[in-house]
Amino acid sequence: MSSSERLAEREAGPRDLWRAVYLPTTVLAIAEGMLVPVLPLFVAQMGAGFALVGLALAAEAIGMLIGDLPAGSLLRRVDRKTVMLAGVAVVGVSVALLPFAGGVAVVIALRLLAGLGAALWSLSRHAYLTEATRSVGRGRALAAFGGATRVGHFIGPALGGVVAGTLGFAAAFWLYAVIAAAALWMCWAYLEARDPRSADPQHRLGHRAALAHVLRAQRSTLLVTGSGLVMAQMIRSGRRIVIPLYGAAVLGLDVQAVGWVLSAAALLDVTMFPVAGMLMDRLGRKWAIVPSFALQALGMALVPLAGGFWGLLVVGCVIGLGNGIGSGTMMTLASDLAQPGTVGEFLGVWRVIGDAGSMGGPVVVGAVADVVTLETAAVVIAVVGLGAAMVFARGVPETLRRVTASAP
Repeated sequence: MSSSERLAEREAGPRDLWRAVYLPTTVLAIAEGMLVPVLPLFVAQMGAGFALVGLALAAEAIGMLIGDLPAGSLLRRVDRKTVMLAGVAVVGVSVALLPFAGGVAVVIALRLLAGLGAALWSLSRHAYLTEATRSVGRGRALAAFGGATRVGHFIGPALGGVVAGTLGFAAAFWLYAVIAAAALWMCWAYLEARDPRSADPQHRLGHRAALAHVLRAQRSTLLVTGSGLVMAQMIRSGRRIVIPLYGAAVLGLDVQAVGWVLSAAALLDVTMFPVAGMLMDRLGRKWAIVPSFALQALGMALVPLAGGFWGLLVVGCVIGLGNGIGSGTMMTLASDLAQPGTVGEFLGVWRVIGDAGSMGGPVVVGAVADVVTLETAAVVIAVVGLGAAMVFARGVPETLRRVTASAP
């Protein structure tokens, strides 16, 4: 067994993963969840229309899109810990500055900066988990990672709604910064710095050469699977703008009520990650992926039928159930497809594709809502989610069978 394999085994211990990755992920996800009901209403109270609100919410994904490939390059030269710390610091500072934004343009600029930090944070975590897990148990490990994120997203919206509703928007943004500082300390305290070459037997291959190899050798995989990924991320990000805006603009709910709807949906979401891991590792990745996006599409199609708080709550829970079944699925699929020696570059390309979808969701919702209605935008995003389910069902091979067949 090589030294890199021994290192991967040591890093894959449950205690190491929980302290170094899952715990800070949960903490920062609480802060991220706080922004779900707060940020759309913060931008809307500046007098922005649906399109500008959508652009402001998409700005973080745009920043991630810009930062993904440079982040993949950094992972070839800089240890995971340094990249994670830099990412968390940038995100925390950018959100702390939001109360001082004098207009929507400044909000968009700060969210772009947050996206650059999020690219560093997200890609370094994904690379760490890819190298620290084996194929057979990868679904459970990454579903647990998705579950850690969902725990934070369950707590965060209600917390953000209460803080913003009682103390104002600025208090919610500053609390985010405090929580981000706690996550930063956890990464600094528990994550071991490591030479990135230890997990990369082809580290002498330059970033550009490695990136060219990924684009050439895995072109067809990225085209087909990537199209499903774009649509999948569109519905995931689209629901974050549809539900808050529909609740506030159409149903007349306040920020606290919207926060409770989102947290109730997140409760169902977070309880499903063990099911997602079991499905992925026992039956195959597609057994979790396809039902996930089919259910989310169904829930989004039902949004126009929600006549009040309780109707929106039911719709949100259907979407949350679907998203929960998909816990860790896109990360697991990417880890299965990444080849040794080019993990950072492949994950960087994968993140670019996924973040394009994340950016597209709010933009499409905002544009359609401004031109037609918010109800129409919800139906459009539902069709996109159904498309994702169909692509993964019919066009993407089962990666569990292929990977486990070659395992020793």
